[in-house]
Amino acid sequence: LQRRGVAVPAPLWSAAALLSTPGVVADIHWDYVAAGADILVADTFRTNSRTLERAGVGSEGQHLCRLGVELARQATACQSREPERAILVAASVAPVEDCYRPELVPSGTELRAEHDQMAAWLATAAPDLLWIETIGTVREARAAAEAAARHGLPFAISFVVQENGDLLGGEPLATAVAAIEPSQPLAIGLNCIPPRGLTDLLPRLRRITNRPIAAYAHVSNAPPIRGWTYSQGMNPEEYACAARQWLSAGAVVIGGCCGTTPEHIRAAGQLLATLQ
Repeated sequence: LQRRGVAVPAPLWSAAALLSTPGVVADIHWDYVAAGADILVADTFRTNSRTLERAGVGSEGQHLCRLGVELARQATACQSREPERAILVAASVAPVEDCYRPELVPSGTELRAEHDQMAAWLATAAPDLLWIETIGTVREARAAAEAAARHGLPFAISFVVQENGDLLGGEPLATAVAAIEPSQPLAIGLNCIPPRGLTDLLPRLRRITNRPIAAYAHVSNAPPIRGWTYSQGMNPEEYACAARQWLSAGAVVIGGCCGTTPEHIRAAGQLLATLQ
């Protein structure tokens, strides 16, 4: 969105485009389909009730969740021309507060209420699954996973960790995985960390879960994110080489987080296709 000149102000961030330029959101989904993506992540990362209330559009929650999913769903129309291709629409579910501020994560009671509201809105939008991502504390992971399960929504969940492998909130990754396993996630992943960090830490995740693993990195962010001493820039070809390492480490779902482009997905997909 930023590369296309779309304003993404706080607190709505990417969700602001649902109000201002939904056509651009749709175009971006089409670009990822053309790049070979099998999963489109809907623009619902910041359509939770807390964020919308702060932005003064609290009454728009259900509408924006539906719109975000629908814009992604429209881009799957190519399946009528490519019947052998199955493209899934995943509705993004973010932390209710800032991803990099685990100290702001509210109480368990608030988390349960707000994630339940988000799951209810998304259930009416009918995505193929929820993609709960960039989660940095055990209590929020549990609240989001249990909300998805209560509403009968299949989901994957991805954690953001520190350089030492613990969650951004300081808890062991193994504790987080144990907290969400009873809710039966389709996949468990790591995201929003440098590519080299994924390469180093995916083996740890593989040792503590038998579920499918997802990996998608943050690139070209000049300052390191909280809990890291470095960041990384990667062109599409370099990213594809990193993705090959993630595959070797056990990942079966590979994508792109902040800073990546359709070209990164195309390069990774083309390289991984040669390994099958």
